[in-house]
Amino acid sequence: MIAIFRIAVVLIFTGAGVFLGQGYGNPALGGIIGLVLGFITFIVEALLRRISLGTIIGGLIGLFLGLLFARLLLLPVLGILPANTREIFIFLLSGLLGWGGFFLGLKRGKNLTIPGLFRIFRGEVQEQNLKILDTSVIIDGRIAEICESGFIEGAFIAPQFILHELQHIADSPDPLKRARGRRGLDILHRMQKMANITIRIIEEDFPKIKEVDAKLVALGKAMGAKIITNDFNLNKVAELQGISVLNINELANVLKPVVLPGETMSVFIIKEGKESNQGVAYLDDGTMVVVDNGRKLIGKHAEVSVTSVLQTTAGRMIFTKTKEEFDREEARAAR
Repeated sequence: MIAIFRIAVVLIFTGAGVFLGQGYGNPALGGIIGLVLGFITFIVEALLRRISLGTIIGGLIGLFLGLLFARLLLLPVLGILPANTREIFIFLLSGLLGWGGFFLGLKRGKNLTIPGLFRIFRGEVQEQNLKILDTSVIIDGRIAEICESGFIEGAFIAPQFILHELQHIADSPDPLKRARGRRGLDILHRMQKMANITIRIIEEDFPKIKEVDAKLVALGKAMGAKIITNDFNLNKVAELQGISVLNINELANVLKPVVLPGETMSVFIIKEGKESNQGVAYLDDGTMVVVDNGRKLIGKHAEVSVTSVLQTTAGRMIFTKTKEEFDREEARAAR
């Protein structure tokens, strides 16, 4: 069907070229020009298919504003310019500002959307400090406690495509996934009732983008908003594209108590470690404590001294030795 339409377009351009060429006594040349113009339309069509609507609109707006600005700059000086250089000066300034405005509009309009344009026409100023909620952070639930404590406030964006993903998870035949999805919907409902924050559910979508993470990044660009997430990969992708990210896991790691080598703590050793004779315990905040030569103490409380702390992307790990062993080594080192 598309091929037939394209052939018809070429024939129409060619026929129109022949018809117009007859008026100038050269129908063959007119037909060739029409044929070339017909093929040029295919090239333009292919280029427009790769360019988003926002980019086109942004470019046109930039071109218009550039030409308008050029005219405004010319008004005070047109009367004093010599007649023989006036047209050249108008052409150069209009071309420079129009071309610059066009390319600036192309760049700025990349993420412009139709709903966004309507907001501009209605005179709605883009809000500051908007935060977009990711599915992972809603299901996690800690964001609700953070908001209740007053550490984060303002407007939160819950896109419709995130709600659809939550609903899809809540309707899953897998009981675990179903429970996670319902928990996410409950958390969002709980946040809607909080007085210090606003939850805005928006319809804005990106039909050409299939993946939810990619839609979140595009929405963050379009709205100038931050993304709140627990997803490590989304965090990195968003940061690479210049989107600010608030990662709840990173916040939790920062808020964990600071321990220094030599400090003593009481832990309950629950299992073996990866290395020989190691024991593993956990602090109340989930931090893993590795106890050297602690295998024999599994199932018991032990006083341990910190030897080193390792910070990883997954969290913080504390390496320790039993207090008796640590004190013996310190005494030998002192001698």
